[in-house]
Amino acid sequence: MKTFSARPADIEKKWILIDAKGVVLGRLASIIAMRLRGKHKSTFTPHMDMGDNVIVVNAEKIQLTGKKRDKPNYWHTGYPGGIKSLATGQILEGSHPERVVMQAVKRMLPGNRLSRRQMTNLRVYAGPEHPHEAQCPETLDVKSMNKKNTRISD
Repeated sequence: MKTFSARPADIEKKWILIDAKGVVLGRLASIIAMRLRGKHKSTFTPHMDMGDNVIVVNAEKIQLTGKKRDKPNYWHTGYPGGIKSLATGQILEGSHPERVVMQAVKRMLPGNRLSRRQMTNLRVYAGPEHPHEAQCPETLDVKSMNKKNTRISD
């Protein structure tokens, strides 16, 4: 049996809608990264953009565990002495809470040209509205995927 290698004509992309309300950030980011790369498909080919288009709503209501709200995020302006920082909680409560989800997903993808191309398939919105109703996205229930399988003993 030969190894399957997908061609651009073989790729089928879907639109997925994820509600991030009350979901832990790291668990959500790993699910989104898997969907963006296309690893959930049986025809996964590592060098092709096989992933789906992912829409994330309610990014401002994401849940952080432990002391991650106080963890500083650094960036540099490009000028001498231009290092800046804000706590993750301040970014979530500020005007751009979607940046926290974007950065978490970006760090779970490999650092190459293909992952930068796959990040363009991710759309994150702070509130519950999004402008992609025409694409008829399928809703993915992430909360049920994250619950541990607990057995009820008699």
